Amino acid sequence: METITRRGWLLFAAMGAIWGIPYLLIKVAVKHLEPPVVVFGRTSIAAVVLVALAWRADALRPALAQWRYVLLFATMEMAVPWFLLTNAERHLPSGLSGLLVSCVPLVGAVAAFALGDRAALRPIRLVAIGLGMAGVALLVARDLGGADGIPWLSVGSVLLVCVGYATAPFLATRRLGDVPSIGVIAVSLAFVAIVYAPFAFVTRPAHTPPASALWAVLGLAVICTGIAFVLFFQLITAIGPERATLITFVNPAVAVVLGAVLLDERITVSTVIGFVLVLSGCWLATRRVPDHPQPRPAESDARSDAGSKDQSSGPTSWSESSRSAMVDRSASRAGGSRPPAP
Repeated sequence: METITRRGWLLFAAMGAIWGIPYLLIKVAVKHLEPPVVVFGRTSIAAVVLVALAWRADALRPALAQWRYVLLFATMEMAVPWFLLTNAERHLPSGLSGLLVSCVPLVGAVAAFALGDRAALRPIRLVAIGLGMAGVALLVARDLGGADGIPWLSVGSVLLVCVGYATAPFLATRRLGDVPSIGVIAVSLAFVAIVYAPFAFVTRPAHTPPASALWAVLGLAVICTGIAFVLFFQLITAIGPERATLITFVNPAVAVVLGAVLLDERITVSTVIGFVLVLSGCWLATRRVPDHPQPRPAESDARSDAGSKDQSSGPTSWSESSRSAMVDRSASRAGGSRPPAP
């Protein structure tokens, strides 16, 4: 396995931080803006950035040619999850939301099994799911079990977000395998922005919201969505899709720390133990267990040559970057391994 370069480490650190920030920004924005307004602001601004980049890369035409599957992917990965997550954060701490979303790989393992991968629920992954469920139960019961009771609707919404994040990448890898990733993301963002535009107009604030809310939406759009996707694809190129998915284990830690430092959210013993249980489960769920004998040297060389040829041809497609990065992280993101931002 090749050594990670300094550039690779910098990209990894950047993505580990950037995709831990959205939970904080959503929490700030949703105090003054309705969820449809937040989702519209995020997707419309980010779409401007990514559509321009996709156009330069000649990636829009292939994505539009598969518009039905792209729109379905956008619905599963962005339109529904981003509304549910934004709405849930009206009642949940931002750090806890980040921890709950980190369960995506556990849902991804179940989704892979349901789609025919009988090896997806091996004993080690059943243990992983058990650990993850125990972590979620501890987080919900101890950190949310206050005088007002557990906001079950919000908790359920975030768990549905995990389902969307975990299953959308399977659609992408099966139906959009030859479509450049940046084209899929750009068209998806534009579609979601168009869908949410009328809802955002109806629920727009009667008065100008405070600057903190506006900056939060701008940060979500430009940094956590537009720039983040560009950096994520560069990260895959720099260190490989499997290593890139390891940011999954950094993002929730960033979310918890930011929530505690900037929003005075509590970090309890239950938070720490639940965090360890959930991430331990995710690590076990995404471990690769070899189930085929190692190829003979001649076969290995041939595959390496084929891989080199594939990597040198055109824009990165879902079959190249996302098949490992997305499915491993969902089984993240992003879809699984869900690359799309939280």
